[in-house]
Amino acid sequence: MTNKLRPKLAVWKFASCDGCQLSLLDCEDELLAIAEAIEIANFPEASRRVLKGPYDISLVEGSITTAHDAERIHKVRRSSKLLVTIGSCATGGGIQALRNFKDVKDFVSLVYANPEYIKTLSKSTPISDHVAVDFELRGCPINKYHLVELISALLNNRKPNIPTYSTCIECKRKGIVCVMVAKGIPCLGPVTQAGCGALCPSYNRGCFGCFGPKETPNTESLGKLWEQLNNTDEEIMRAFRSFNAYAEPFRKASESYEK
Repeated sequence: MTNKLRPKLAVWKFASCDGCQLSLLDCEDELLAIAEAIEIANFPEASRRVLKGPYDISLVEGSITTAHDAERIHKVRRSSKLLVTIGSCATGGGIQALRNFKDVKDFVSLVYANPEYIKTLSKSTPISDHVAVDFELRGCPINKYHLVELISALLNNRKPNIPTYSTCIECKRKGIVCVMVAKGIPCLGPVTQAGCGALCPSYNRGCFGCFGPKETPNTESLGKLWEQLNNTDEEIMRAFRSFNAYAEPFRKASESYEK
């Protein structure tokens, strides 16, 4: 297959830690097959070579935190046939979205010696708040096998087979005793999308919600259960404010417990 026939892939970074981009490089055995099927045209994390767009597929990592970012994402959208957001920052604002619940100026003045040089937006927002997104791949970081499945699906013009059910299903499949029922440990598993293989419950810890809200999450019911487990309003609020704090279901749930 010649390069001209291979779809062009671009990977873009906004406010993030690069972990989701590295998930593509972590594909290891699958990476060679990916490289044969697509042409990596713009991926600074992997190569200095940059080919001009337009691009068939753009993978976007990170949230929008500056005016420059807000302008640049529109340029990315215009140059991309398909735009896919990858990771919690791009799909839900990321851990940096915790600043959305306070005045960001207070943080800037505490962290930087010369805060007058810092230019930032008041909120950290997901990519979908600014441009149309064709698919959201969640996780902190994303599951590399989900990424391979997504690329395969896009190349073959089919719907990606990515789970939208809860982490609880993964616990059941692995035979893990529910940490919340058995030990009263607060767990976001019932409202969190599967994808990590129930990593935290496997080590006797509650789910932290890294993969964001599942399809139709009942956060209100979960919050009431945590109340019965003698968790304070502040503890419940903080539980919903983690890697996907600004994803709408988690944001609304946390705000309902804010004093």
